[in-house]
Amino acid sequence: MASNTKTHLIHDRNARGRTKIGWLDSYHTFSFGGFYDPNRMGFRTLRVINDDRVVPGAGFPTHGHRDMEILTYVLEGALEHKDSLGTGSVILPGEAQIMSAGTGITHSEYNPSQTEPVHLLQIWILPNKQGLQPRYEQKAFSLEERHGKLRLIGAKDGRDGAVTIYQDVDLYTSILEPGDVVNYHVKPNRHVWLQMAKGVATLNGEELRAGDGVQISGEEQLEINTNIGAEILLFDLA
Repeated sequence: MASNTKTHLIHDRNARGRTKIGWLDSYHTFSFGGFYDPNRMGFRTLRVINDDRVVPGAGFPTHGHRDMEILTYVLEGALEHKDSLGTGSVILPGEAQIMSAGTGITHSEYNPSQTEPVHLLQIWILPNKQGLQPRYEQKAFSLEERHGKLRLIGAKDGRDGAVTIYQDVDLYTSILEPGDVVNYHVKPNRHVWLQMAKGVATLNGEELRAGDGVQISGEEQLEINTNIGAEILLFDLA
């Protein structure tokens, strides 16, 4: 039976796992690779948030995935994607790319620039069923759509021009400038994860910095504002 008990827990940026090798500097909000924390195994259907920086001309060689919804969100630079479906594209800031791994898919991700690093978030969400047909979708969202308000970029029904996620989740993003305020109501029996992608903001008066994450359960009114500037992702989860 669903509970509507209110909880509000900050996952501190400095408690994340880290993988640092020659071409990659990656922070792991949840247990991933060599980082294991039994208290950080994901939140609801949200399983991975990796904050990755890749040096120019390098990237992830071809590797496989199964039964996972993998969403890539670029914050700075560009990321080139190629996969076994024959899809090839470059993902830029303001674009959301979703890959349903389903029955199995292989892909590679590279920084196509020889001079600029790329900074991205890679997000894994557990799908609502296994054995799905692999697929890929990418859409762009203008700065105007994301500035000072929450813009839906991913949803189970693909409404309002969002990419379709095979799970009961609504994913919003917003770019906030000093003085901007966004409000969000967490409905009964829903849960929210707020990820600070860039900058500094306050959530209901509590300061958050890039890399912090907040898990919120139970009906609550959220107010997010900034005096400095920030970019956020907000996941509304079943």
